[in-house]
Amino acid sequence: MKNVLVIGGSYFVGKVFVEALAPNPDYRVVVANRGNRPLGLEGVEEIVCDRNNTAHLREALPSLSWDAVVDFCGYTPKDVRNVVLALPRGSVGQYIFISTTSVYAPTRSLPIRENGLKLAGPQPELGPAAGYGFQKWLAEQTVSTHARQLGFPCTCLRPSIIYGQYNYAPREGYFFDLIDQNQIVILPDNELALFQFVSVWDVSEIIVRCMGNPETFGKAFNLSAEELISYERLVEVLEAITERTIPTRAMPVSEIDAKRIPLPFPLDSHLIYSGDLVRQTLGFQYTSFTAGMQKTYGWYRQTKTHSE
Repeated sequence: MKNVLVIGGSYFVGKVFVEALAPNPDYRVVVANRGNRPLGLEGVEEIVCDRNNTAHLREALPSLSWDAVVDFCGYTPKDVRNVVLALPRGSVGQYIFISTTSVYAPTRSLPIRENGLKLAGPQPELGPAAGYGFQKWLAEQTVSTHARQLGFPCTCLRPSIIYGQYNYAPREGYFFDLIDQNQIVILPDNELALFQFVSVWDVSEIIVRCMGNPETFGKAFNLSAEELISYERLVEVLEAITERTIPTRAMPVSEIDAKRIPLPFPLDSHLIYSGDLVRQTLGFQYTSFTAGMQKTYGWYRQTKTHSE
């Protein structure tokens, strides 16, 4: 049996991952987080602790050799350092850090690959999220440094825009709500913004395939499906999966900003990444955007029905 320690694991990607791994008798899954959202899954051991309290974390975790430590909620170097120092030396078989494509500096050289230029500092133009990408990049470097010093392999995964089951961010759900309420969908009056997605189920499956795989040791991977999506293409997919005609209205980006219409994706700049490396390394085939959104909408409708 392989021991897997999940840091976080009660929200979105982490929850999908734990639910996928839990029924497998080949894994012992231990989830450590603050306990705000208990999973209550059979076969999953949940430990309530704060990763910022290294001493408590060390005491709370069972004395096991971890085949994989999967960190879903490390946002700063300190977050990573606290976990690594709480684990006995030699007990970590692999550290998988869930990062983000936000670590990359803006560039016109597209698609952005894993060796692309990284952020050199915070991005004040992003307001409250100014430090997110930069801190994630620093956290990645901290993982790599500790891995070299303590002798365990690490793998960093950088998803692009994630969608799917349990998504708490107002992304695809924003549009589902508008469609459900028969409201007009506002779109930018340009076709400049192209972006890419990756389904939560693909991210979960990629993590599983990375665990214990020497081909992923010491490497970072973008997780990004090939399809380029614009707002117009998004609406086409939404019409196909809902079998409804969606009323739309084009609006200048300046007006969208002035009216604070919360469109969740870029309005006038591209976010295009190459997800080829993980596909080639793992022989992985990304879920098509239409199929993934169809599955997501089914979950949305089911959840909405149960809440009414």
